[in-house]
Amino acid sequence: MRLRERPGAHHEQRPCRVLVVSHYFPPHSGGIERIACTEARDLSRAGMEVRVLTSAWGHDGPLAEEAGQAGVCHVPTWNGLEARFGVPFPIFSPSLAVHSYRLVRWADVVHIHDSLYLPSWAAAAWCRATRTPLIVTQHVEIVAHPRRSVILVQRAVYATLGLLVVRTARRVTVVNSRVADFLRDLGVPNSRITLLPNGIDINLFRPARPGEAESLRRMLGLPIDRVLALCVGRFVPKKGIDKLLQAAGDEYVLVLVGGDPPPERAADDRCVFLGRLDPKQVSDVYRACDIFVLPSEAEGFPLTVQEAMSSGLPIVTTDDPGYGAYGLDRNEVLLIEPTPPAIRAALLSLARDPERRAAMGRYSSEFARRQFGREQHIDRLRCLLDEVLSERR
Repeated sequence: MRLRERPGAHHEQRPCRVLVVSHYFPPHSGGIERIACTEARDLSRAGMEVRVLTSAWGHDGPLAEEAGQAGVCHVPTWNGLEARFGVPFPIFSPSLAVHSYRLVRWADVVHIHDSLYLPSWAAAAWCRATRTPLIVTQHVEIVAHPRRSVILVQRAVYATLGLLVVRTARRVTVVNSRVADFLRDLGVPNSRITLLPNGIDINLFRPARPGEAESLRRMLGLPIDRVLALCVGRFVPKKGIDKLLQAAGDEYVLVLVGGDPPPERAADDRCVFLGRLDPKQVSDVYRACDIFVLPSEAEGFPLTVQEAMSSGLPIVTTDDPGYGAYGLDRNEVLLIEPTPPAIRAALLSLARDPERRAAMGRYSSEFARRQFGREQHIDRLRCLLDEVLSERR
């Protein structure tokens, strides 16, 4: 995608300039930041000029750096809300206003990841002021949390500043039908809402080859002769980790990636905690395990479910309306109530039935290769960028 230069410029055309906005970015671990990072790199490889506006939390290098071919602006941030209350809401320094203005003025089009956060509000406000085309990917709706005050704050934000962001956007992409309904309730016209599944590296997240799972278990220190049920995700309330731990059983071992073990579970031989791992390490863990389980709330096709499917694992996850748009075969994917008895029953049935696990795993892998390739995702995104730029011209 190329744009014409302004009159008087030496070159007739230049690459399209895309600003990607995300509240977190690697090395901070989480689905949204991984998606934003992959998008920035893939758009750069496709020949566009890409810049990223994000927080400096978890980043020890310079505030301006290169990630692949994409330039990243890390704004100083305080992240005490996540550390103290499990609320991933970084508070940015006042310099966010200046950085976001300069980057929006530089960009031909802006892509914001989720409307709930401070950099999203700043970038959307400058897009309105400068009439820069905006695309928003709304990843979630109201996120489940044990504190009612957190729920109320989310509702208030989405009804005000979040509403400003999504109504400013020329297009709003979603990964499931639940979020699409949420946006319609906020008043976003259906014509602006587009289903855009996240893209994953189907070559990195692939099924295990014969004999590979056993060697990976030895390398990772996992039990060789047990059925392993894997859960990958940050240890935050919406992921349902506490419910999963209550569903621990003797016929399978729970393997958890994404956080530290609770003190009361440190000596439980029915659970193995591997901590926080990078994507390459996580791909090895997928191939070492037999089942993937995620009893999360209000998500509907999070990135880890896509990765697990691409890795050829049978899936046990919450029966969420958000999955409706994908047409999953409910005989091949177990969609359950996220309660300890239901989780335990599903894991027990699969632990006792290796033939069914194998059939479900084949279904997962084939489905992921049809739906979730990174090339498919970036092609769809580039079409949306073309559309909004054409409308502007």
